[in-house]
Amino acid sequence: MGCCVSTSSHSTCSSMSDGEIVTMCGVSKRARTTYSDHMNTLQNITSIPNRIFSNGKSQSSCIFTQQGRKGVNQDAMIVWEDFMTEGLTFCGVFDGHGPQGHLVARKVRDTLPLKLFSFLDSHESKKKKSTGSNCCSRNSGLDIDVEIEDRVDSLWKDAFLKSYKSMDKELRSHPSVDCFCSGSTAVTIVKQGSNLFMGSIGDSRAIMASYDSNNSLVAIQLTVDLKPDLPREAERIKRCKGRVFALQDEPEVSRVWLPFDDAPGLAMARAFGDFCLKEYGVISIPEFSHRIITEKDEFIVLASDGIWDVLSNEEVIEIVSSSPIRSTAARTVVDSAAREWKTKYPTSRMDDCAVVCLFLDGKMDSESDNEEQGMSSATFQSDCNQSGVNESDDNGQICEPSLQRNFTVRSAEEKSGEVGVVSCDDNGWSGLEGVTRVNSLVQLPRFSEETPRE
Repeated sequence: MGCCVSTSSHSTCSSMSDGEIVTMCGVSKRARTTYSDHMNTLQNITSIPNRIFSNGKSQSSCIFTQQGRKGVNQDAMIVWEDFMTEGLTFCGVFDGHGPQGHLVARKVRDTLPLKLFSFLDSHESKKKKSTGSNCCSRNSGLDIDVEIEDRVDSLWKDAFLKSYKSMDKELRSHPSVDCFCSGSTAVTIVKQGSNLFMGSIGDSRAIMASYDSNNSLVAIQLTVDLKPDLPREAERIKRCKGRVFALQDEPEVSRVWLPFDDAPGLAMARAFGDFCLKEYGVISIPEFSHRIITEKDEFIVLASDGIWDVLSNEEVIEIVSSSPIRSTAARTVVDSAAREWKTKYPTSRMDDCAVVCLFLDGKMDSESDNEEQGMSSATFQSDCNQSGVNESDDNGQICEPSLQRNFTVRSAEEKSGEVGVVSCDDNGWSGLEGVTRVNSLVQLPRFSEETPRE
């Protein structure tokens, strides 16, 4: 079959052999894996090649997460290189909230990439079966580039929308994870060549470091924090009978409330899960965008709000660019945020933090550089065990706490410095008790037979 393939600078025509696919960016490559290959390895997902989700580094990235002082670490992260095909990278950060937010975030981390893979693979399969004349025969090269770019953008957008929708649908019917009042944010990026495809919900954020005309490194925000105070988000929620307002003691934080109960007080307008609010304007439709990388662009940082609550975009860029070795950049950002939490909010419990740093030139430090700094990849992954965190969890993830008990639910007796544990079924659960900084949820709804207020 004849087909058009596009690069960043020109278009050409090529025939496609049985062992090749045309990726969503229009570049013909030999397929390294298929969706069925990945589904076969899903039962042992931690062993999938080039996929990292615990503290460490890959060929072009480093990632790091640290538990805050609110309980179990509800943040999750992933970098999957050679995702779908060679040269394509998937990155994501997921920030859970609510009693089972840690389970939701990890479920999304493990499942969402496969759903995106499935929709893309399905498109390519249909494309290979289709027939037609040579697509380059009627158009000039410039017209082909524009046409392919528009088509690629549309296809990737469709894949992101469908995969997010399917993910939320799966969570709704999950047999063991209760997502009624628990959920997760998501900020996800797929990089292929010079293309960045991005989808996000909630208040986790992605930024990029790029050189400006003065050759100064500046921060470019790639995603929008989808919070209830955005006019378009507030309008949708109110149209669906949800309520948006801030509490008296935190007037800067708009929250989403049920129409008949002052709960749950969700501090974001879009999220996976949170099905108690899905009829009232909270959605899981991602904000999608497509960006072309230039030679001025250096690296990308994805992070949960535990970072953005205390560090600005510019500060994060400065921290990463000043890191002595790239493999420690994500950890350095988290360490800097931890210090800022203590300085800016000394009476607060630090939030969980997760950071992904993706270097766009595809290069990381050599092993010799790491050894000179006294930090091999092995020691990097085990350092955080010194803080008392379990070495591995039920998914085999290093440096994350055990899921045997839920530490996210607190009672009034825990307003002292120590974190205590109460049952997830506690009807008096309040996310703000003992905490003076922003929490994603205030309290669980108390449903009763009372007539809902109009």
